[in-house]
Amino acid sequence: MYKITLGIDGMKCGMCEAHVNDYIRKNFNVKKVKSSHIKKETVILSQENIDEEDIKKVLSSTGYNIISYKTENYEKKSLFSFKK
Repeated sequence: MYKITLGIDGMKCGMCEAHVNDYIRKNFNVKKVKSSHIKKETVILSQENIDEEDIKKVLSSTGYNIISYKTENYEKKSLFSFKK
């Protein structure tokens, strides 16, 4: 699984967060997406890595700009993960 963190410029309120989340859900197969206009970021959890250019193309039509893109492997931490 992948964790993709986007820096996004243009979000001003909770409704902006909802718009970004909806556009990402509609255009990509994601497990979870959460946006914060205060942090100016969106965090996506997905089984497949999503190309930066694909996300930029989808979000640019909404008026929001991606100012940073970071992807990393993600492993969900369970209650007993410390025993590994």
